[in-house]
Amino acid sequence: MYLCPTYFLAVLFCVGTMFCWGSWGNAQKLVNKKWRYELFYWDYVVGVLATALLFAFTLGSNGEFGRPFLEDMKQASCSALMWAIAGGVVFNIANILLVSAIDIAGLSVAFPVGIGLALVLGVIWNFLAAPAASGNATLLFLGVALIALAIILSAVSYRKRDAERAENVDVSKKTGKGLFLSLLCGLLMSLFYFFVARSLALVQNGDVLGPVTLANLSVEGAVLESGKLTAYTANVFFAIGVFLSNCVVMPILMRKPLVGEPVEKGAFWKGAFRDHFWGWIGGFIWAIGMTLNVIASGVASAAVAYGLGQGATLMSAIWGVFIWREFKGASKGVKNILAAMFLFFVVGLALIIWTKLGADEPAPEPEAQAIETVVEEAVSDDAVPEFDALMESETEIDVEEAPAL
Repeated sequence: MYLCPTYFLAVLFCVGTMFCWGSWGNAQKLVNKKWRYELFYWDYVVGVLATALLFAFTLGSNGEFGRPFLEDMKQASCSALMWAIAGGVVFNIANILLVSAIDIAGLSVAFPVGIGLALVLGVIWNFLAAPAASGNATLLFLGVALIALAIILSAVSYRKRDAERAENVDVSKKTGKGLFLSLLCGLLMSLFYFFVARSLALVQNGDVLGPVTLANLSVEGAVLESGKLTAYTANVFFAIGVFLSNCVVMPILMRKPLVGEPVEKGAFWKGAFRDHFWGWIGGFIWAIGMTLNVIASGVASAAVAYGLGQGATLMSAIWGVFIWREFKGASKGVKNILAAMFLFFVVGLALIIWTKLGADEPAPEPEAQAIETVVEEAVSDDAVPEFDALMESETEIDVEEAPAL
């Protein structure tokens, strides 16, 4: 299977996750306005499952190290599979709440509040599960604190925007409902990655367990922990959890929706190809981000990978503010708050990236260690005075008689 070789590449993967998780919601904007989000969501979950299977049978089944997808699935324990499926179930319920919040409040609010809260709590859960692998805790939580501040500013800008636009219309109920659904989404969303991480295998070398990195698996005798899952297998069963829970939850919501009137029976089969297509694309984009993130987590740690991936809040705010123009016509005061929000997001994400820089530097090679020893001897207390004397001497020195440095 393919493994992420370096922390730098892991960060790039997480940036890819950030883009995917912050952009898939645009697909919902591109369907027919009469196409309900409940109908869109059926195609979305199909796209998530299909994409997870695609990666499992390609990147997850080829390569020198690790277990191929089918082999990994055969050796998996029931508990590992259930953790991955549980992650999918929790995510799906949270995501349905998020899509409802998008319908009510818009991308630039639902994502920052819902997914931003999930970022704060999710980093905490994943850090507590593996604190030693998460890098510099001070930088990690300082970054999370700045992003939390950005979330608050996002909510403030939303309320101010609605207050400015409200003429004779009472928007307080709409505002409250949108924010409530976003907050509930964030609470649930913070747990899904923690569940998936519980299913992932570590590298076992004798009695020692370590993260799934190319360096660790390259060591003679090192193998993947038995009973647990590779990132690709966990991703598939996560997607299965998403799909199965949708088959239970969505029919209920179609009869008793969170937003609007009940969905007409048989409406899904009456949709145009364009409407179904954008649902598949939305799932495809999100699942690419998930795959990149679980691959990166072996090198970056679950806390850092999840934290960076949930920088999707920044990406979604960019889409909502600059592309969909959700704050068009807002006052200068609201725009200043948005500018501060973006600044705190960027600085917070930079601090999260910094948490692991230099934390996992490889040990020097034997040759490099030998050179380092020679250099240390050369600048020892005995050698330095002789070197100083040579530097101050005005006479010509015979190289063969010079001290060995």
